[in-house]
Amino acid sequence: MSTLSGTRHLVRLILRRDRVLLPLWVLLLAVLPMTYATSFFKLFPTDAERAAYAAGTARNPSIIALLGPVYGDSVGALTAQRGGFLLVIIGLVSLLTVVRHTRTEEEAGRRELLGGTVLGRYAGLTAALLVTYGADLLLGLLTAAGLISTGLPAAGSLAYGLSAALVGIVFATVGGLTAQLTETAGGARGIAIAVLGLAFALRLVGDTASNDWPSWLSPLGWAPRIRAYADERWWVLVLPVALSVLVAAAAYPLSVRRDLGAGLLPPRVGPATAGRALSGPFGLAWRLHRGQILWWSVGFGLLGLILGGAAKAAGKSVEGNPQLEQIMARLGGTSGLAEAYLGSTLSLAGLAAAGYGIQAALRMRSEETAGRAEPLLATGIHRSGWLLSHLLFALLGPVVVLAVTGFATGLTYGFSVGDVPRELPRMIGAGLAQVPAAWVLAGLAVLLYGLLPRLAGVAWAVLAVCVLLGQLGAVLELNQWLLDLSPFTHTPQVLREHWSATPLWALAALALLMALTGLTAFRHRDVPVT
Repeated sequence: MSTLSGTRHLVRLILRRDRVLLPLWVLLLAVLPMTYATSFFKLFPTDAERAAYAAGTARNPSIIALLGPVYGDSVGALTAQRGGFLLVIIGLVSLLTVVRHTRTEEEAGRRELLGGTVLGRYAGLTAALLVTYGADLLLGLLTAAGLISTGLPAAGSLAYGLSAALVGIVFATVGGLTAQLTETAGGARGIAIAVLGLAFALRLVGDTASNDWPSWLSPLGWAPRIRAYADERWWVLVLPVALSVLVAAAAYPLSVRRDLGAGLLPPRVGPATAGRALSGPFGLAWRLHRGQILWWSVGFGLLGLILGGAAKAAGKSVEGNPQLEQIMARLGGTSGLAEAYLGSTLSLAGLAAAGYGIQAALRMRSEETAGRAEPLLATGIHRSGWLLSHLLFALLGPVVVLAVTGFATGLTYGFSVGDVPRELPRMIGAGLAQVPAAWVLAGLAVLLYGLLPRLAGVAWAVLAVCVLLGQLGAVLELNQWLLDLSPFTHTPQVLREHWSATPLWALAALALLMALTGLTAFRHRDVPVT
């Protein structure tokens, strides 16, 4: 039997299981750069306006730290920089996809069942990598085609698309390696995300320092140095390809030298007896969710520091451009352009926090499909208590991470304008104003889990629609009824002098209603539903 026997069948299985999720993230991430280019063409029609924008915002150290460097002031160059943070998202989605179809399958016991068939030793890892590589390459080609359709040069568009695809391929391979190291999918994800965070930190330090050598140590630093739309350096594409080959060369031997279900790193030995906190469902839920809350809070705090530091310069760069002023006013809802920028970026933080709420709510589905919920509910634990314990963290998590984001943003923005006591509470309030909208999507996830557990993942598709409406709505001037489909459209613009809390109460009530409906449905359905 060949070491790759059964790979084709596993690829088909993965494509079938991800027939909704895979096209969703590929199309979403491919469309966003095209919208950036369209907006730049519309907002900065002249060379002078683009040069002024690049001299102000695009070369601001805080923005460079978040997005990366800019090479020129053409629409293509500005678009390539604006899409810099998308590279982080592409890397994250790619590594999560590979871990899901390798280590998660082993942890759930499905890999062992498949291993009883005609399946080669390398088939599982190869199938996961092939599907993710294919998705990343498709994403890169669609991105390039979309950018070309806006009128940007073909060479630069292809360079940017390939750089994005190769970032995804690198971190997909990293996910394949970390899946061999630990016994749990959570551990594999944690190590892979830590590598991604290190790559981002190296890129950040290199791009904001006088000497950019740290950026050359990071795959996220290689992508902008291809210089899309500015004398492209095609040879840089060799670097991520070579790194992927090296990481894969390490992952494959490890995949067959360990026992099925085991990892190369020894698991941490826990205490002989459980603490009192684990005697109930809420203590167990805290144990399961505490790591996510911690790392999300750290990440959002760093993001807030960068956003607050960039706000003052971003506001100045908008002055004199009526179209951009109008769009920023719609996004941020305030006459102050810096505050309009902060309003729009905190709204994006709210969308990301909604992702945390969905992830925390769907942890119940993961526990159920992994077979851990059924024996737990066979004890004296009531279904309502078990669901409410996870729902607590689905609601509490967005509050914590958005409060941290607002605090960090207010701190750095307050220092930049010399008024920390005033700006700190205002930005915390602006961050917390996004919470009810995030709760709506978490409530939707609970509703789907209770009523139609197989479709619980649709909550991610709804979040993707909200992201598209938030990114495209103001720029493309979409109809208001379409924008109103997103709960974030109804979030009041609290940085204005006068605003109403009524929408916040309405969104919170809607989230509560959906969560209670999901709870009621869960109490009357079978467990598990597979």
